[in-house]
Amino acid sequence: MQRTTNKNHLPRPLLAAVALGYALAVGGAHAQSPAETEAAPPLTLKSLFERAWERQPEAQSAALRRESAQAARSGASSWTAEPAALELSRKSDRPGSNQGSREYEVGVALPLWLPGERARKAALGDAEIKAVESRRLAAQLQLAATVREAWWTLQRAQAELGLAQDRLQNAQRLAADVARRFKAGDMSRADQTQADAAVAQAEAAVAEATGARDVAQAALAAWGGNVVLADGTDPEAEALPAPGLPADHPAVADWQDQAAVARRAADLAAVQTRANPELTVAATRGREQAGERYLQSFTVGVRVPLGGGDRARAKETAARADALDAEVRARVEQDRLVADVAAATARVKATQAQREAMARHAALARDTRGFIDKAFRLGEADWPTRLRVELEAVQAERQWARARIDAAAAVSTLRQALGLLPQ
Repeated sequence: MQRTTNKNHLPRPLLAAVALGYALAVGGAHAQSPAETEAAPPLTLKSLFERAWERQPEAQSAALRRESAQAARSGASSWTAEPAALELSRKSDRPGSNQGSREYEVGVALPLWLPGERARKAALGDAEIKAVESRRLAAQLQLAATVREAWWTLQRAQAELGLAQDRLQNAQRLAADVARRFKAGDMSRADQTQADAAVAQAEAAVAEATGARDVAQAALAAWGGNVVLADGTDPEAEALPAPGLPADHPAVADWQDQAAVARRAADLAAVQTRANPELTVAATRGREQAGERYLQSFTVGVRVPLGGGDRARAKETAARADALDAEVRARVEQDRLVADVAAATARVKATQAQREAMARHAALARDTRGFIDKAFRLGEADWPTRLRVELEAVQAERQWARARIDAAAAVSTLRQALGLLPQ
């Protein structure tokens, strides 16, 4: 007997929007009313990921981090290395009296760029802006892995529950038929007991599948509000990506951009061997004695600090060590991703072949069940054969449903290995 989709025998599960640890810190789950739940559209993997990302700390702080990096880059466009400083002074040989000498001075100190410092600070700012974006994409990809795993776990549990409920319905129908024949004297009490045992076994399978489905939902519900999961249908599979590891893979680009930031920081530290020199421009107005005329003068001076010594070298060396560490990590990540993509590609091919084989197996099992069921009703097949064929058909449907989900999950895993977000 062919399995048909029946939305009445499947409960409408409430699937939670996934959002990782930070969601618990900023606010717990917000349950919806039954009316809101029924009005909500079925959830997809893409919408689930988008809801999760909106609640992540990286998403909420991304704009401020980008603004901070852009502000640091803008600093390299200014005429001075640091903001100008205003100097005010008053000098007298007779404090508290209008007699004696007086001198007032107003000056401005302008920090100057060291040779090559301005260009290297601009390069560091550009690298930091790029690193902020790559860090955001890497965080999205890391979240996508968690969302995908939770999503397909729930899909498998949901499929198992649907098949278990179908099995229970068939077992109850068979038990009712056996009971009718037993009362008519066509079947023995042992046959009746076997039919009732099959119903009890199916009920146990439904209870087990319901528990597994509830556990999968609870794992998601801990992170967000309740939403609706499409009932009775296979989840929509993601598009099969083009082969080959992309050059701008977020996991690799993150480490590469961190290495670039460290290299630019080392280049900047190489020229910052001393504090910035200062150009001082001052105007002085003073008198020698009371009653004398005030005289005015101007002063132009340069303040040149001495070298930074070991502290400057230590800063440069630390930055170059960070750059080397990030470069090595990028190469290791690249090698790991190549292996992951190869394994995921092989998994996609295997699950697709398995899905096709299980589809044929399930179709043949349904045909066999139909033949034996007809023969059983006509008295041409015995009860043990009918029960065995029924169990084989249920097992074939279960394997086919699992193969369909495994094939879709394999494509999702391949997209994850290639650095592609859910769609």
